Amino acid sequence: MVTQELRSTDNILLDIYLKLYRTFGPQHWWPAETPFEVAVGAILTQNTNWQNVERAIFNLRQKGLLDPHSLHSIHINSLALLIRPAGYYNVKARRLKAFVDFLIRDFGGRIEDMASLKVDDLRERLLDISGIGPETADSILLYALNKPVFVVDAYTKRVLMRHGIINNDADYDEIQSLFHKSLKRDSSLYNEFHALFVKLAKTFCKAEPLCKGCPLNERDNKKKGKKGKT
Repeated sequence: MVTQELRSTDNILLDIYLKLYRTFGPQHWWPAETPFEVAVGAILTQNTNWQNVERAIFNLRQKGLLDPHSLHSIHINSLALLIRPAGYYNVKARRLKAFVDFLIRDFGGRIEDMASLKVDDLRERLLDISGIGPETADSILLYALNKPVFVVDAYTKRVLMRHGIINNDADYDEIQSLFHKSLKRDSSLYNEFHALFVKLAKTFCKAEPLCKGCPLNERDNKKKGKKGKT
């Protein structure tokens, strides 16, 4: 188990991980049936919530379109209508088409074959695809291909800012580097940690925070108590 492997390391991010894991338990992310579905979900979830993505994916599944070649063949306007629940459907249809074109052109439509590339090279190629930014690329790398790349999202930044670990102007690369330097490069750990941040943000660290009962609020209070001792 990840938690047992990391107990000997003493750092602030590990402390946060252990507290969240003890509070919420394993999250079993990403909710998808295939690596390709993970990639589709990563593109569709941009600027919307997961419930909307699920409705869009359900529409694609009902039409038998959750494979690269089927998505490649469907007309972009028809695709846009099917993914309408995810919002920005015309934009996301173009992004899905761009990703599928890349996948078929470079890997014959076999997303598993992408895993043979070195992670930095593959990330660079994903970022070259129109509409795919760091968070989407890293979600594909981590959750579809099991690559040890930490995914930084708005929830992660919100939690770290509120607990004084980063400043408001910290960018994506700086935050990701913090995790890569502080924790061992382990895809299972990164998978679980990111999912735990999402769980925390949806349960306690909301836009209007509910600090009472938050496992990290307890951690901060203990830290303040130690500083107050003489």
